[in-house]
Amino acid sequence: MIDIKLLRQDPDLVRNALQKRGRDPQIVDEILKLDQEWRTLVSEQGKLQAELNRRSEEIGERKRKGQDASLLLQEVQGLSDKVKAMNVPIKETKEQITKLLEKIPNILHPSVPLGREEKDNKVVRKGGKLREFDFTPLPHWEIASRLKLIDFERGTKISGSGFILYTGWGAKLERALLNWMLDLHREKHGYLELWPPYVVNREAAYGTGKLPDFEDQMYRFENAELYLNPTAEVPVTAIHAEEILAEDQLPIYYVAYTACFRKEAGAAGKDTRGLLRVHQFNKVELVKLTKPEQSYEELEKMVENAEEVVKGLGLPYEIVELCSSEVGFTAAKAYDINVFSPGTGKWLEVSSCSNCTDFQSRRLNIRYREKESGKLEFVHTLNGSGIALARTFASILENYQEKDGSLKIPEVLIPYMGVDKIK
Repeated sequence: MIDIKLLRQDPDLVRNALQKRGRDPQIVDEILKLDQEWRTLVSEQGKLQAELNRRSEEIGERKRKGQDASLLLQEVQGLSDKVKAMNVPIKETKEQITKLLEKIPNILHPSVPLGREEKDNKVVRKGGKLREFDFTPLPHWEIASRLKLIDFERGTKISGSGFILYTGWGAKLERALLNWMLDLHREKHGYLELWPPYVVNREAAYGTGKLPDFEDQMYRFENAELYLNPTAEVPVTAIHAEEILAEDQLPIYYVAYTACFRKEAGAAGKDTRGLLRVHQFNKVELVKLTKPEQSYEELEKMVENAEEVVKGLGLPYEIVELCSSEVGFTAAKAYDINVFSPGTGKWLEVSSCSNCTDFQSRRLNIRYREKESGKLEFVHTLNGSGIALARTFASILENYQEKDGSLKIPEVLIPYMGVDKIK
């Protein structure tokens, strides 16, 4: 959530940020109007409270002198009732302001390219080589079925469409990918490995900005205020909610695996074949907590960490800086990493890395104490896929398929698989 002080001091900055995202800036005026009403109410209540305090002191003085204070007592009771009565409009106005503030996304970094749609994203760099085939490459769902890596039909039978049943070597390949990525980020990149719960409460989901903006995508337990993880970003970022960290604890690096659950609401009929759009997938998530002046440098490092995964797997990839309309609600700046899948002829997003600045930490109340001044500041939070499977699995199948129908194993995964080919 943005700081209301920023909106008061520089409303044009917030209006411009909304326009860059293609959102209506009128909400700024609505909030400022309500904020003025709230401050007027608080001021009026303060004046009444001051008068109440003065009259109460006068009553005390009269009683000490043995004088009659009955009329003043009636006046004080009336003032007290007025002060208490004002709590209701003050609270209601504050709640209206908060609900509107919840609709305002993070302020974009000035370097974010302007754009209205996906084609306006900026390709920063590319890596790997597009494979030249001497046969027509198959889509991953045909390869997976032929080699019995995935049983799509039975996955649908037991859970519904969009849920995947990995089998045999397919299950082992999925596990190998997860283990290799966790080892890479823990041993080489210095992240502390965590294994968080697969469910989160409303406070964690709200604090990370998934509620209310992302609620239609989340699976909720009907008998409890709990949600299945849409991403490990939620539980891992929320670990330090309501905490004050020491400055020398920062930056904090966390890596975690979780299964991720998303309804993909509104995506019916779009890329539904195979692994391109599923309701449950596995992902290794990277999360950082940093000082404000470090966060953009740490974002670039996070992108490099995720990039090393696709490099290691030998997949053709591109790193894309998202334009203003494509940056996520909580982020100030974001990059996607896409890999190419020759069987489907598509670039598939397998990672998104974002700097959320203090947007999430304000909601979660995660602060640190500056060593020299003792001043409390909000940390900056960052998150990124390091990386997401399903689409990565699909890209490996399509890039490593052989003419004889077998599947080569990426070199980095051979120690985890125990074989160099599946046939």
